[in-house]
Amino acid sequence: MATIPDIKKQTEAKMDQSIAAFRSNLAKIRTGRASPGLLETVQVEYYGSMVPISQVANVSVLDARTLSVQPWEKGMGAKIEKAIRESDLGLNPASMGDLIRVPMPPMSEERRREMTKVVRHEGEAAKVAVRNLRRDANDAVKKLVKDKQASEDEQKRAEADIQKVTDRHIGEIDRMIEAKEQEIMAV
Repeated sequence: MATIPDIKKQTEAKMDQSIAAFRSNLAKIRTGRASPGLLETVQVEYYGSMVPISQVANVSVLDARTLSVQPWEKGMGAKIEKAIRESDLGLNPASMGDLIRVPMPPMSEERRREMTKVVRHEGEAAKVAVRNLRRDANDAVKKLVKDKQASEDEQKRAEADIQKVTDRHIGEIDRMIEAKEQEIMAV
């Protein structure tokens, strides 16, 4: 049977995972600035199976507005270029010998507003995940009280502690949303 400290520890760990997932989702949202995380979702056909670009090439930033993709094998350049072009990222890669340059097109005002909405939506989903974890933790604590393994005072203290952890994580999500919105609008 889980104890109150176990419940608190597990809840905080799960909330940390929610924040990490949100951070990774934010990295995939395009701003006008080049970021290797942008190509993480692009899949390339490699010996009959689909793999992420990072498994067949080195993706790095050439400058603020350009990514470079360096395939590890000679014949992969054309396939990688095609995969990037056909992805829904709106990018147009250009081959220069073995190196593929991926320029970041400037973002229109409308596209910036769209991306801001996407960031807010992702943030709201992350907050909902954190709140669901809070609810699950509080339910687990209530069950301990019901099963007479914890007192009502312990329940009140535990719920207050869980709320503090929740507030801290929600605040972290808000800060990440704010930073990403500024990044989108700044370029």
